Amino acid sequence: MATKKYLVEFIGTFFLVLTVGMTVINPDAGTIAPLAIGSALMIMVYAGGHVSGGHYNPAVTLAVWLRGRCPQSDVLPYLGSQFAGGIVAAMAVLFLKGDPTVMPQELGIFPALVAELIGTFALAYVVLNVATAKATAGNSYFGLAIGFTVATMAFALGGVSGGAFNPAVALGITVMHLARTANLWIYLVANFAGGALAAAAFRYINPEDK
Repeated sequence: MATKKYLVEFIGTFFLVLTVGMTVINPDAGTIAPLAIGSALMIMVYAGGHVSGGHYNPAVTLAVWLRGRCPQSDVLPYLGSQFAGGIVAAMAVLFLKGDPTVMPQELGIFPALVAELIGTFALAYVVLNVATAKATAGNSYFGLAIGFTVATMAFALGGVSGGAFNPAVALGITVMHLARTANLWIYLVANFAGGALAAAAFRYINPEDK
């Protein structure tokens, strides 16, 4: 049933955003937070990839749809499940942390847009190549590659943009006050653009991989 896929997308996104909040808001995990966040994505991809594809990210869903491996009928339900998972996770973090006072990160608009675009492109590009390409079908490393892409990009670019690379994460960190509501558009524009560009790059590099 399709609802099973949507539930898996909700669960995976929930644990990803939960890990973001629990490791970033004080008391936090310090400099290794990106490793925990990437690991959370990795284990959820392994757990649910066989059911839903393990997107847990509206930008990845867009990329997989543009690549031709996600039915159009699943796109909006996937996005709804992912955004809902992000919101519920954010509320859980605020409860578990005792409704903490959080100072949102100050962003430079253009650097943040570029950083989020680059990071999301990298993530979606890796997903398409390790989880949808014919040449890598059946591999056992797809979850590790995807999770460590997030960790790597978070280490590299998190100081510039917050390192969401995912509209559902962006919504979650906004609810948790880690990001300003006025800056949510930065993530939405850059993340969806990064996913679309990754799909275009994949299709250009792999024209025979329909």
